[in-house]
Amino acid sequence: VQLVESGGGLVQAGDSLRLSCAASGRTFSGKVMGWFRQAPGKEREFVASISWIGGTPNYSDSMKGRFSISRDNAKNTVTLLMNSLKPEDTAVYYCAMRDVGRTRYDYWGQGTQVTVSS
Repeated sequence: VQLVESGGGLVQAGDSLRLSCAASGRTFSGKVMGWFRQAPGKEREFVASISWIGGTPNYSDSMKGRFSISRDNAKNTVTLLMNSLKPEDTAVYYCAMRDVGRTRYDYWGQGTQVTVSS
């Protein structure tokens, strides 16, 4: 399995940014895709997740309402749309994959840097 993130960059506070994660290497039914982030000096934190086969996405309470996760099954791509970005959203964003019903994410991308200037 290979996960490749893209779409990071430098933006200003209040801007929007769309991150993508392209998955390859196997079929993804029964899998859940998640986005995480890690800011300098901080632990990695959960952002959002979505199942490949449907269902309600999950969001971190602190990002609910500003961030939106979606998937394109035909393209094997998961997207994270981030609106009203704040300087505290600055972090490396990672996508990851796990089995439905499990909590551990087994596959991770290399990460993409998002920097929000004030």
